[in-house]
Amino acid sequence: MLNKMMSKLGVGENWRFVDVLGLEGDQLSAVPKPCCALMLLFPLTQQHDSFRQHKLTFDGDSALKKFLDETAKMSADDRAKQLENNKPIREAHNDVAAQGQCRPEADKVNFHFIAFVNVNGQLYEFDGRMNGPVNHGDTKDDSFITDAAKVCRGFMEREQGEVRFSAVALCQS
Repeated sequence: MLNKMMSKLGVGENWRFVDVLGLEGDQLSAVPKPCCALMLLFPLTQQHDSFRQHKLTFDGDSALKKFLDETAKMSADDRAKQLENNKPIREAHNDVAAQGQCRPEADKVNFHFIAFVNVNGQLYEFDGRMNGPVNHGDTKDDSFITDAAKVCRGFMEREQGEVRFSAVALCQS
């Protein structure tokens, strides 16, 4: 679904989300490079609540690129308002969501995505439930996936007994 959404938003076909089958060793080394983002899906639990670059290429008429360019200098609140009112992005979302592959029951959703990216040699975590990005320190293009996976393993270790974690990486093919 993520790849369909990216295609609808005009992200070049050479960038794709791939499943990350494990966060250590051979499984992690199987993630294609270059990799510009790692997303972690995890359950929202009491433990979590208490704890708390490569550039993408876009098609010429990319709705996402236009949105990013138009909102680059806006505050997070203003950008969120623009996103809520962005018709092309809403239509792309609705089109992909209507396909129903991952339509959850509204009252049973208790999972959350966070994203990790390399911004000028710094590993940042982006979490919509936080007031801003979290800097996890230095990283490099060649160590990004390993560095981000280490932070993800920390999330998993804090959630003792929890096994419902999943990760995907945004990679160039």
